[in-house]
Parts: sequence; C-alpha cells; structure tokens
Amino acid sequence: MTERVSWVNELAVKAGKLQTFKELMEEMVSGARNQPGTLAYEWYISPDGGAVHVVETYADSAAVVAHHLSEGFALKNWAGRFMECVDVTRVTAYGDPNAAAREVLDRLGATYHSAWGGFARF
Repeated sequence: MTERVSWVNELAVKAGKLQTFKELMEEMVSGARNQPGTLAYEWYISPDGGAVHVVETYADSAAVVAHHLSEGFALKNWAGRFMECVDVTRVTAYGDPNAAAREVLDRLGATYHSAWGGFARF
C-alpha cells in the first residue's frame, strides 16, 4: 500500500512536569518541523493535562531512522529530557517498517500493526 510508517505514543505526564513538558514539546516540534520525510508530528493532550498522545508519520523507514539519529535529537538530549517528564504507557506502530526502523521502535516498546486496507490523502 505505502512505505509510510506511523505510530502513536501514549504518555502519562509525571506530577509537576506539565509546564516543563510543554516547553520541551515546543522545542521538539520546532526541531522536527523541517526534517525531510517527517509528514506529521502532532501532539494531543487530555483535558486534565495528565495524558498526551504524540502521533508521528514518516514518509518511509529511512525517515524514521533519520529523525531519531538527527544531530538535534542527540545534541539536545530530547530523549532523556522527555523521559524525565513522562512515562510511556503504550506505543502502537502502523505500517511495515524495515529492520532499522524496527530497532528504533523496539526501543520504545512498540507493538506493530501492518497495513491491511484503506487510503490516505497525503
């Protein structure tokens, strides 16, 4: 169907970390905005601010790997700062990522769902 790879990160915000996490989110979104192959990087928050879902969509597996190996990702220590603010409750991946992309997603504890049908307009 497509080479796109998407996933949803379901996160629980740690007590007292919402403002810090909001600032980190703004920084991470800014950093991802111009990455080639990053098609969507959308953050959603529950009304009480306790749960966040991050929906990520990439053009292909190479873009997944590039996002996680980008200079900004490493230099700004986004992953470490991210984990100081939230607990990951679930990561669900969609598509058919290659072995390199699965290595990235496996570190997140992802479960996988292969493409089965449907369409997207982007």
